[in-house]
Amino acid sequence: MPSWLPRAMVLALALYACFRLGSWAFDQLIGLLINVLISFFLALAIEPAVSRMAARGMRRGLATFLVFLGILVAGAGFVVLLGSMLAGQIVEMVEEFPKYLDSVINWVNQNFHTDLSRVEVQDSLLHSDWLQKYVQNSATGVLDVSTTVLGGLFRLLTIFLFSFYFAADGPRLRRGLCSVLPPARQAEVLRAWEIAVDKTGGYLYSRGLMALVSGIAHYVLLVFLDVPYAPALAIWVGLVSQFIPTIGTYLAGALPMLIAFTIDPWYALWVLGFVVVYQQFENYVLQPKLTARTVDIHPAVAFGSVIAGTALMGAVGALIAIPAVATLQAFLGAYVKRYDVTDDPRVHGRRRRRGVPVFPGLRRARGASGNDADEDTEQLGASGARA
Repeated sequence: MPSWLPRAMVLALALYACFRLGSWAFDQLIGLLINVLISFFLALAIEPAVSRMAARGMRRGLATFLVFLGILVAGAGFVVLLGSMLAGQIVEMVEEFPKYLDSVINWVNQNFHTDLSRVEVQDSLLHSDWLQKYVQNSATGVLDVSTTVLGGLFRLLTIFLFSFYFAADGPRLRRGLCSVLPPARQAEVLRAWEIAVDKTGGYLYSRGLMALVSGIAHYVLLVFLDVPYAPALAIWVGLVSQFIPTIGTYLAGALPMLIAFTIDPWYALWVLGFVVVYQQFENYVLQPKLTARTVDIHPAVAFGSVIAGTALMGAVGALIAIPAVATLQAFLGAYVKRYDVTDDPRVHGRRRRRGVPVFPGLRRARGASGNDADEDTEQLGASGARA
């Protein structure tokens, strides 16, 4: 046996053990790492507001606390307002359920020539097997729901704590990171940090502005249709449609449609039509103007980044995908060499006319060389004739 073989085997086993240990640790800590990533982007989003308050003489920790306090108060007020609206609407729907059921049964009897009664339908629903199984499963799943709620609250508290530390100790964190890098790398890290702050904050602020516009537009519609709880529904549509990518608009429009349906089924169709039309207006008119300076990426790239982020990290990846891609694009844009684009009609989407050379300069060069060759041939012939 060679003398190096036992040491090589021990080294290979040690590397394999380290790899398995690292994989196990990563699987155990993936939830914490995702929470830290969310906290970092949230800290980047509030960094401009905290920096402005700190520049006016306020302590950075106090400024961060005030910003988070405003976010918590706004979020709690929205949840309480929406919860009270939903509770009152559900009670009203339960009280009006027999009336709705009578109208549906009458419509079915008139159009399909049946002889149904509300008592028979209610008895069949109450004594159905699927309803009993659903009640049993719901009773056994109460503990799971409570565990999920407590876990969500603990995760939310973890995210807020990490975000507070990242935002309050942002300068110290940057100094600690730059202290282990050479000066040239320090400039690149600080530049990347600044771009990330601008893109993330700009993305969230532009989304907030679009949420305000969307909420006002839907509020006007709901007031015109005399739908109850119009302010809460407008806030719901504005926030959910902007901060849940891709499907947020249609998910947000489902609740106003349901409330409008309880008043008049035609109102639900009006709400659906308005949601679809407003979505087109937002995609092609409003969003490009608001995000042109903050998150200047192509819509196809944004859509692809959302899909990729969802595949990697679920809803969290979908939320942070666009600012992350915008930051990466802006940072790498400084290292990509740009050239002047040739004056070709095909660059502007027009076809090249027939008879026009593809490379005019090359054709002229070839013509000039051909004329020179002809002149050289004529001179050679003349000299031969004189000889």
